[in-house]
Amino acid sequence: MFRKILIANRGEIAVRVERACREMGIRTVAVYSEVDRHALHVRCADEAHLIGPPPATESYLVIDKIIGVAKQSGAEAIHPGYGFLAENPLFAERCEKEGIKLIGPSAHSMRTMGSKTLARKTVQAAGVPVVPGTVEPIATEEEVLRISKKIGFPVMLKATAGGGGKGLRLVKTEGDLHSSLRMAKSEAKSAFSDDSVYIEKYIENPRHVEIQILGDRHGNYVHLCERECSIQRRHQKVIEESPSVIITPGIRAAMGKVAIEAARAARYEGAGTCEFLVDQDRNFFFLEMNTRLQVEHPVTEMVTGVDIVKEQIRIAAGERLSLRQEEVKQTGHAIECRVYAEDPDNNFMPCPGLITSLRTPGGPGVRDDSGVFEGFEIPIYYDPIISKLVVWGKDREEAVARMKRALNEYVVTGVKTTIPFHIRVMNNRHFLEGNFDTNFIDRVFFPEERERELPHFEVAVIAAAVQLYLGERKRAIAARPVGTGEPVSMWKYSGRPGMPKIL
Repeated sequence: MFRKILIANRGEIAVRVERACREMGIRTVAVYSEVDRHALHVRCADEAHLIGPPPATESYLVIDKIIGVAKQSGAEAIHPGYGFLAENPLFAERCEKEGIKLIGPSAHSMRTMGSKTLARKTVQAAGVPVVPGTVEPIATEEEVLRISKKIGFPVMLKATAGGGGKGLRLVKTEGDLHSSLRMAKSEAKSAFSDDSVYIEKYIENPRHVEIQILGDRHGNYVHLCERECSIQRRHQKVIEESPSVIITPGIRAAMGKVAIEAARAARYEGAGTCEFLVDQDRNFFFLEMNTRLQVEHPVTEMVTGVDIVKEQIRIAAGERLSLRQEEVKQTGHAIECRVYAEDPDNNFMPCPGLITSLRTPGGPGVRDDSGVFEGFEIPIYYDPIISKLVVWGKDREEAVARMKRALNEYVVTGVKTTIPFHIRVMNNRHFLEGNFDTNFIDRVFFPEERERELPHFEVAVIAAAVQLYLGERKRAIAARPVGTGEPVSMWKYSGRPGMPKIL
């Protein structure tokens, strides 16, 4: 087993890995940018090293700096967390060259599954069902049009090297094709330095369900059942739960089997996730594989009792999986709400700033994975996540009730957060009935919110109009010349004898 591990990340995921290492008796090395000097992951580590200015391109994404700290500190392995260098095959190759173990899959597996088209081709060959579309990047607009007509509109244009909703465009009609292709390629180029795109048939109102897998170097694989991740904004998940309300034991077994087949096809080692779209008839189609630890992994940990981070570390150290498939059991129900410093009433715009007070929830079945503290300033340079609030209940009804209670206990001041949004979702009748899909926020939730808030909106418009009128009137009066012809302030004007009082 490793004696010292470097965590090449920041925030809540770095803290999460540090906690697992501490329980295993492994010393930890943190890296930090100048703006993260006093961050929680720095305070929790056994040692910490500065790696550069705040922009990730000058710190957390610089392979030479990460490798340099690993060698200087004597770290035998690196855990990349998620994001940053977690799915970078060049980083994996560099670690191997330097004799440092990367806690994750090989560069080969990253390349195979990191390319969406190569991944589709690989899993198709293994008999895994995929969404109808192409397995090669599309070269010309004419080719895009021909294939789109063949499989039928609407279609999705997706970045070959994509993820996180970048380089993704829905094309409903032929008339939308030119502008959508241009925007998809431009965004893909900016995000991934690769403007290639491919086409998938757009599945109407799909559910997003994923299967967590583990594989070791000895050829052993297990799946840890499914997570439902359909509630998303801008194609990024905000609420996850396990089990999914639409997945039957038969579908679960079938999805788990094809997820393992996909992992075998990529010669996968470590923790990974196969993502699927499920249509209204409960047919499932492979979407992509994330070759890293998922943000939402605590949901699976809560219902299976498996510490996925510890399993990652043991697998990287050469050990066999600690469990067999028949030993994996789902118990109860878990829900995760990602708490962001964002304004949900303004299209989830980031709201970085100073956390002036913080009170986190507790009690039975509540877990809060956080990377912040009272007095911490959420920087503008990174994802504005505050924490992942996870609850467990004996069934979905209890889990929802527990999440409501925990959210109402959660107090964060100084920045706007998504906590009020999560409370509204937990009270939404469609969510409570399990009747939602990936379009829930835009198609169902926000229209209901607008209808519910319409009377208040009208009052707000009237109040704003009155305020505007009074403001203009005051400014006009304040600018009037009095006596010498010089402008005079309103309070002086109102207080002088013989002058009319201003309301």
